[in-house]
Amino acid sequence: MPLIHVQQTPGKTAEQKAQLVRDLTDAYVRATGSKPESVWVTVQEIGTDSWSIAGETLAARAARR
Repeated sequence: MPLIHVQQTPGKTAEQKAQLVRDLTDAYVRATGSKPESVWVTVQEIGTDSWSIAGETLAARAARR
């Protein structure tokens, strides 16, 4: 059973996340011919103070802007 794991920063609504998992499931089914009930999708939200690019957290980058 396939697992699609999405990691993102917080801020999307429940409706946006629900649409995301539907669209990802549909795309996987179209590409592979799998049954939708076999596709698992997780969405993990990681705080901007725990995600970094080039040694700087996203929170610090946002504070500079």
